[in-house]
Amino acid sequence: MLDFIMVPTVMAIICAGIYGLFELFVRRNERMAIIEKIGDKLDASAFEGKLGLPSYTKKYSFSSLKAGLLLAGIGLGLLVGFLININALPYNQFGNDWNMREVSGIVYGASVLFFGGLGLILSFIIEISMSKKKD
Repeated sequence: MLDFIMVPTVMAIICAGIYGLFELFVRRNERMAIIEKIGDKLDASAFEGKLGLPSYTKKYSFSSLKAGLLLAGIGLGLLVGFLININALPYNQFGNDWNMREVSGIVYGASVLFFGGLGLILSFIIEISMSKKKD
């Protein structure tokens, strides 16, 4: 059925792969040239006292907390939306199937947005309390 799309799609994938491979080698050569150019100008005294591991105890990154609580809120929202659809919306309540799907979509969307927002608010509260403890 979609035979007319297959040949251009395969050719586009092959051309993109070859282009990516050439670009990979060209970038590698450019990087090596830059490293060689910089290496000639620097000596070991430029790095005195500057090499070492950064201190991670002073800074907190809350991006993983935000992402985790957002995903937990979305998962909880999907679960609550499913439970609402199973328990509160009997299948014989609506005359046609379109209204049932519309109401189910609204319930799922609203519960996902609500609980996702609650997850972000919870991460904000945790960030505030952690920053107060730190100071």
